[in-house]
Amino acid sequence: MAAATADELVDSPESKPTFLQTQMGKNFLLGAAIASVLAIMAAIWLWSQQPDYKVLFSNFSDRDGGAITASLDQMAIPYKFSEGGSAILVPSEHVHDARLKLASQGLPKGGNVGFELMENQKLGVSQFHEQVNYQRSLEGELARSIESLAAVSSARVHLALPKPSVFVREQQKPTASVLLNLQQGRVLDIAQVSAIVHLVASSVPELPVSNVTVVDQAGNLLSENGKPAGGAKQLDPNQLKYVTEIQQRIVKQVESLITPLVGQGNVRAEATADIDFAQVDTAAESYKPNSPPEASAIRSQQVSEANGPGGGNASGVPGALSNQPPGAATAPLDGAAGAPGAPPANAGPTRKDSTTNYEVDKTVRYEQRPMGGIKRLTVGVLVNYRRIVDAKTGKVTVKALTAAEVAQINDLVKEAMGYSQARGDTLNVTNAPFDGVDKPATPEAQLDWWKDPANLPLAKELGRYLLLALVLGFLYFRLLRPLLRPVLRRFDEITDVPPLAAESEMTKEEAVQAEVQRIQLEEAETNIARGYRENLAMAKTLAKDDPRVVANVVKAWVGANE
Repeated sequence: MAAATADELVDSPESKPTFLQTQMGKNFLLGAAIASVLAIMAAIWLWSQQPDYKVLFSNFSDRDGGAITASLDQMAIPYKFSEGGSAILVPSEHVHDARLKLASQGLPKGGNVGFELMENQKLGVSQFHEQVNYQRSLEGELARSIESLAAVSSARVHLALPKPSVFVREQQKPTASVLLNLQQGRVLDIAQVSAIVHLVASSVPELPVSNVTVVDQAGNLLSENGKPAGGAKQLDPNQLKYVTEIQQRIVKQVESLITPLVGQGNVRAEATADIDFAQVDTAAESYKPNSPPEASAIRSQQVSEANGPGGGNASGVPGALSNQPPGAATAPLDGAAGAPGAPPANAGPTRKDSTTNYEVDKTVRYEQRPMGGIKRLTVGVLVNYRRIVDAKTGKVTVKALTAAEVAQINDLVKEAMGYSQARGDTLNVTNAPFDGVDKPATPEAQLDWWKDPANLPLAKELGRYLLLALVLGFLYFRLLRPLLRPVLRRFDEITDVPPLAAESEMTKEEAVQAEVQRIQLEEAETNIARGYRENLAMAKTLAKDDPRVVANVVKAWVGANE
């Protein structure tokens, strides 16, 4: 086949463009690029988001954990364990549904069994096994109730239930022991221990509070707070806390009152309080001595007098000796006969009784003094020397306080602490220089913000968002913006609004210059078109005159492109 001529090479249309070179291909490529950018942005956003997992169960036994994970696998619910394996995490949308489904299966069962143990008893079980199951159920229920406390991680309850007896002397009271496993860093105060003791004692019939023993995981006895080996009362933590609060309050009052006089950091105070925690109940009865008879108050008076008859016949039982002994024989010393008219010697006896009851003064007094009273206060106050700084030289000098100032501070401290001489309180105010009082103050060294541990979480969060912004910026400026530039240019051309009439007004000179520029632009375009046509004509002429040159030129172009 003959080689193509120069005219065919020049005038022939270009080869058929590819799909990507067409407008549809360009639109397709633009849409694919936009979709890719959006997909990458969505992937980065999902990657930056933490998975929304919530706690399903925590603090479970190994047996319950295995049963729960097996049930979750059967229900096709994804799960994972927390750090340390103390909790099972599931997606937030499955938490409540999974809990209900697992509860229908009786999970988690827990380490203790309750009264559900009594539901599966067989017919004909012995009384011993029934009693054992009842005791286990009661222990499990008590342990579950105690574990519901926030400070208790787990608990075990042991009950000793004696057999009932028909003899009163042989009856024994039940006893209980509670072992507590507390949460990390948690302790129980006296009120909480007492609540646990009363909870157990109220759940077991005829169980006294004194027979309940509570022990923690470290072996500390918690229930016998007021009963040491010696039998003496100990100072419980509440009382120690009360003493500390009183001392701190006195110190705060003293320092807040003296600080305005001597300056911040120039006064130190310490207080010791002797608190009387004895609870005294007094009942007294007092009797006054009897008043004089003339001023006395007579309650009642009884007087009785009896005279017996003389020479009377003896009386007694007939046929027996007389019941009355014979009278004593009397004879006058001078041997004279008795005077006429004198009473007989054997006259009857005379008896006189008198009883008088007087009112007696009586005073009954009952006194109850509350515990926690202050028996004695001891306060020590240390005041720094006065610090004087020379404004010109910056030299620091110290000066002791005067006696009047020390006396003034002493009086103020007495008023602040509630000084009582009758109570035996003591106060000592001392003026002495503090260590380093004559040294110039130096600002405290501060950590750099990038070394401060408090800023590390914020820095990590900002770094994550900064990385996300850099990736998005790279995708926009390197991929999305070059693809959108033609579309945005076309959109600007379509939405270009012609200037308003007021804004388009120009002067005559500007109009002339614009017309000249337009004419020059048209002439330049005409010259370019004329030059293109002349070059094209010269190429056609050269192709007609010497086709070999054109063929060699085309070969050179093809070889260079290969």
